[in-house]
Amino acid sequence: MIFTYAITQDNQLIKDVKMEELRSERFKFYWVDFEEPTNEETKLLKEFFHFHPLAIEDCLHFIQRPNMNYYDGVLFFVLHSLSKTIRCEEIDIFVGENYVVTFHKEKDEAIDIAKQKLFASKEMEKVGPLYVLHSIIDELVDCYFPILHQIEDKLNEYEEKEASSKKIIDEVYEIRRDLIRLRKTIIPMRDLLYRMINSKRIQDTKQIHHYFSDIYDHLMKLTDMVASNQEVTSDMRENYMSIQSNRMNSIMMTLTVITTIFMPLTFIVGVYGMNFDHMPELHWKYGYFITLGIMLIIVMVMIFWFYKKGWLFKK
Repeated sequence: MIFTYAITQDNQLIKDVKMEELRSERFKFYWVDFEEPTNEETKLLKEFFHFHPLAIEDCLHFIQRPNMNYYDGVLFFVLHSLSKTIRCEEIDIFVGENYVVTFHKEKDEAIDIAKQKLFASKEMEKVGPLYVLHSIIDELVDCYFPILHQIEDKLNEYEEKEASSKKIIDEVYEIRRDLIRLRKTIIPMRDLLYRMINSKRIQDTKQIHHYFSDIYDHLMKLTDMVASNQEVTSDMRENYMSIQSNRMNSIMMTLTVITTIFMPLTFIVGVYGMNFDHMPELHWKYGYFITLGIMLIIVMVMIFWFYKKGWLFKK
């Protein structure tokens, strides 16, 4: 589907303008939005706008990193949008002297909000390519914050539970994977904004420098938040491993103490279980009870000694 918006010379906003009329002198600026375009609509990128083949190819194939290129007087931007499930979607933007063309294969919330801002603007004389570009990027970046805040809330909840259960630590690993996916989007977007701020290709950069710098600051904050949350997940993981290690050591110590206690008893039972004919103790009237008494004394002495050493129970 294609949506068109145009601003006349007397600063009137008109929507659903026919493609053939967009280049009329009647309009000083227009925005064409390709939302979930069909194959026929996609052909207009070449047949109507005559964009560079490499830029069109990038629109049709998912690019791994946000980027900015300059083709024949047209700035081409590859941006990344994140859904609530941290699924990455691509938004491609062509910025010309008096127009903006956006191309995205799925409906995007940031684009819709940017349109609402355009309709709500009371200063149409200031609306232009960089205004629309800033609105879209600003909304894309703002959509990253709720995702990270949600992750932080989960981590705070797990920290209160001390991440001692296997279920919680599995969820922490899942959060860590989400943070890695966020990092792969946020850092390239940050680098892209840095390039934009320092680019000589973008006209009137000095006039809007502080606007794009504000988005860059947001991305820096997001980068710090991602790094901080990754450290929290690492600490929780190490804490869990430490708890499990201590628990295993405690179990092994208990089993070792039990085994050690039974070693002399096993030796005594083994000796008197050999059934030789010439073993005087086997014919004693009270030999059985004496042996049991000796074994009981050995057990009590060993338990007392292990206790004093702190090996059996914690003091």
